[in-house]
Amino acid sequence: MTKELTTSSDLPSDETSDLTADDPQVVNTNCGFVTVLGAPNAGKSSLVNALVGTKVSIVSPKVQTTRTRVTGILAVDQDQIVFVDTPGIFRSAKRPLEQSMLDRAWQEANDGDRLLLVIDAAPSRLSDDVEHIIERLGQEGRKATLVLNKVDLVSPDKLLPLAERLDATGLFEKIFMVSAKTGSGLAELEAHLRAGLAPSPWLFPEEEVTDMPNRLLAAEITREKLFLRLHQELPYNLTVETENWQMAKDGSIRVEQVIYVTRDNHKAIVLGKGGSAIKQVGASARHELQELFARRVHLFLFVKVRENWMNDPERYRQMGLTLRS
Repeated sequence: MTKELTTSSDLPSDETSDLTADDPQVVNTNCGFVTVLGAPNAGKSSLVNALVGTKVSIVSPKVQTTRTRVTGILAVDQDQIVFVDTPGIFRSAKRPLEQSMLDRAWQEANDGDRLLLVIDAAPSRLSDDVEHIIERLGQEGRKATLVLNKVDLVSPDKLLPLAERLDATGLFEKIFMVSAKTGSGLAELEAHLRAGLAPSPWLFPEEEVTDMPNRLLAAEITREKLFLRLHQELPYNLTVETENWQMAKDGSIRVEQVIYVTRDNHKAIVLGKGGSAIKQVGASARHELQELFARRVHLFLFVKVRENWMNDPERYRQMGLTLRS
């Protein structure tokens, strides 16, 4: 069942105040951060969405869809798990944006209480990116919980040898075989993660499912729709920013977003013939935003060329990244 989206900016200020261990609301509660790591297209975002019970991280077939830190918050009984979805890790990063995303992913891996490594079980062999992650975890002596995802696409006789090979590395405390798509194995994974939580006050109100600001979440939804509509033509180097967010008296939201591209011909791709592509993207994004926020959304999209946005520190700050100097 999908939960109604609640973010920190939806709650009154008195509901987001810090709770202390002496507060009767948090007696006998457990809480912890679980960092979700993996190669591009391993299904990390789909897994986080499935565990949380609602969409907090965007998904598309295009690699490196997740660019920044995305949190999904699961509260069950006395337990609260804060999942941190990270950009996909790959062996070689050449562009500044790729380098910044890798820096962020490894930083989150070091900061979390628990580490969840997600591997796509469908391919016949482990990719170089997966081998790179395993190698680095071994060098750093990091233990993780291993999740073999997309098992609905793999025959059981192929899964066992893969699990045995990965278990032989000695890096994994436990291995789970799941399908974020069908939900298979998720209950067992959730139970394992909840059992490993430390006693702690909850860090977020019970109703909250992500700490991502509404403006950023809305921009990410539009970026996802761009990828899904144009992923075969769309250049990797675009970004979406929410420049205006206004609540109307009737309860609706006016959202104005700018899609930044680096070249005029990229702008033409985003717009499409007669504006057909941007209209489809806008309609799809608007529909999902209305479902997420349970109110009418007036979405206005603009496309602008900004040649050097990938070298602009301010653009990186808005994504929660740091541009390497």
